[in-house]
Amino acid sequence: MNIHRIVLLMLAIFILEGSLMPWLIPSSLADRLIPHFNFVLIIFSALYSSRHYALGLGLGFGLLQDIMYYGNAIGIHFFFMGIIGYGVGILFERKRLNVLVVISIIGLAYLAYDCAVYGINYLFRLANGSFPWALITHILPSLFFQLIFAIIVFIPARKMFEKLVVTNYSDTSEENL
Repeated sequence: MNIHRIVLLMLAIFILEGSLMPWLIPSSLADRLIPHFNFVLIIFSALYSSRHYALGLGLGFGLLQDIMYYGNAIGIHFFFMGIIGYGVGILFERKRLNVLVVISIIGLAYLAYDCAVYGINYLFRLANGSFPWALITHILPSLFFQLIFAIIVFIPARKMFEKLVVTNYSDTSEENL
């Protein structure tokens, strides 16, 4: 699968998480569960294909999320989706990881992402409430929601992103000198 099909698939998931998921989430949890399925796929991209793809996908879908849903502070999701995806790609580059480690990495990355977004919103007085309140009511329920999605799509996402093998041209360029 090439990168164009992956971007189209992620765009479809972005549309579904904004249009279909509010209908599927029970009304008692509607203000607590926030689907960020594209962020999970960005972390899969960082783990199984390339940190550069994760950076590009993170910047693109983060900006799209900023424009579509969070108009008062454009750039927060743009920056954090890209930088966390890139950071995960650097930390776990070329490592064979089992399912438990991958799910743990996705959980920690999402926790870092959501805490950073809350911190910026709190800094600019866009978030009301303390951090423990936000952690209990928004961040942890959404974290478990993302982890369930990551477990469901683990094998298809791994296969999809492993096909995007990027050759490293720096080894061949040194031989030519």
